Amino acid sequence: MPKTATHRVALVTGSGPPRVGNAIARTLSARGYHVAVHANRSLRQAQSTAEELTTAGHEAIAVTADLTQEQAVIDMVARVRERFGRIDALVNAAAIYDAATLENTTANDVRHQFETNTLATFLCCQHVGLAMVAQSAGGAIVNIGDWAIARPYADYAAYLTSKGAIPTLTRTFAVELARRNPRVRVNAILPGPVLFPPGMPEAERRAAVAATLVKREGRPQHVADAAVLLLENEFITGVCLPVDGGRSICSE
Repeated sequence: MPKTATHRVALVTGSGPPRVGNAIARTLSARGYHVAVHANRSLRQAQSTAEELTTAGHEAIAVTADLTQEQAVIDMVARVRERFGRIDALVNAAAIYDAATLENTTANDVRHQFETNTLATFLCCQHVGLAMVAQSAGGAIVNIGDWAIARPYADYAAYLTSKGAIPTLTRTFAVELARRNPRVRVNAILPGPVLFPPGMPEAERRAAVAATLVKREGRPQHVADAAVLLLENEFITGVCLPVDGGRSICSE
């Protein structure tokens, strides 16, 4: 049976591993949200996070789904609604980030990036968004893009192309869902250097930091704080907010 909806409910995709999604799930839990921690291949980490949040006195569950499969998304949404009664916030943080030279990028690489980074975000926006439309209070969605779609860097052609669709997807769903219920809002965050990949050479790390205006590395918490702003400010929709220390406008 669903619980009485006295708390806001958030579904955060890709929130099992200790990356941006996990920071967002923890931040929303600390603000009193009931949280569904989603993972695909990292379900054990999602379960561990949900258990930790529950032990701390918060309501949380772990859910798993291959977000590239529509029925899996539908089933996941149904499970969260069955458990909590509603979904007030969706953060689409699930993504892959694969590097390859242009010469070595295959059509299958491009399809895989699009399915995981673009199609999955679309399906979650569609099915959670329509559930929000049916709620009198509506809801809010935040998608996670990438600052570098404006100034692409080398060896990520498939990834950046897939992330390039996120702003259009965000604005499209902001329009589509608001036409059905004006209390549903959709925004995006375009993070900059907030979490460097493991094994990144120190020289590249220093160069990335130097290319920001603030001259420091960001943290997943910076993205989480921006997600809270976009989820809770009722007069912001259709916005793609860079959280990149000025990296997208820095010309140095």
